[in-house]
Amino acid sequence: MSSEDRDRRPLGPHDPAAPAPAATTRSSPADLAAFLADAARAPRAAAGGRLIFALDATASRSPTWESAARLQAQMFEEAARVGGLSVQLVYYRGQGECRAGRWLADPRALADLMGRVTCAAGITQIGRVLAHAAAEAAERSVDALVFVGDALEEEPGALLDRAAALALRGVPVFLFQEGHDARVGEVFAEVARLTGGAHVPFDAGAAARLAALLRAVAAWAAGGSTALTALADRPDGEGARLLLARMRD
Repeated sequence: MSSEDRDRRPLGPHDPAAPAPAATTRSSPADLAAFLADAARAPRAAAGGRLIFALDATASRSPTWESAARLQAQMFEEAARVGGLSVQLVYYRGQGECRAGRWLADPRALADLMGRVTCAAGITQIGRVLAHAAAEAAERSVDALVFVGDALEEEPGALLDRAAALALRGVPVFLFQEGHDARVGEVFAEVARLTGGAHVPFDAGAAARLAALLRAVAAWAAGGSTALTALADRPDGEGARLLLARMRD
C-alpha cells in the first residue's frame, strides 16, 4: 500500500495507547465516504513546511472545531511569507474512530474537509495521534504536530512513551489546551517538553488567541526559529511571543 493510500484510511485500531473500538457512536457510511472522496479530490501538497493539524472532535469540542475550521487559512497565509505549508488533518471522535486526511496545500480544501466533519461523543485518542505522527515522520519530513483539545482520558505513561518516540523523529508537539484542567495541563506540558514544542492553554471562545497561536506554529513549521522570531518582532506577533516564551520554559 502506498503512503498516499495510507493517508486516506482510518488509523489502525490496534495501537496500544488507544482505547478499544466500540460499536456505538460511529460515523455514518455516507459521512465517511464524503470525507474520503474529498481527500481524494484535494490538490497534492506543495513544497514547504509540513504540519500535522490534529483536533479532538468529541462532542464537547464542536465550538472549537468550528472556530479552527474558520481560522486555519491564517496558517497558510503566515507560512506563505516564509515558503509555504502543507497540512494534514487528523481527528478522533466517537468510540475508537481516528482518521487522517491527505497532505493539503490549499486552505480552501482543508476548510471544506473540516466542514464535512461533525463532532461525536467519545473518549480521547491522543496516543494514536502521536503514533501516527511518528509513522508519518518516518516516511517524510514533518516539521510540527499541532494538537487542540481539552481532555485526557488515557494513561499518561503511554502518552509520554509515544512522545519520546516522536522526539526521536525530531517533531515538536504544540499542544493548545482549551480550559485549565491542571491534570491535563501537566501531561500536555510534559509532552511538549519531551518533544521540544510548547503547551499553551486558552479559554473557550478565545478565537483571536487560537488564531495567533496557529499562525505562530505555522511560521515555525515553514521557517523554523528564524521565522518564529521574525513574527514575534511584528506588532501582530503576540502568538509567536507567547510560543517562544513557552518553548524556553
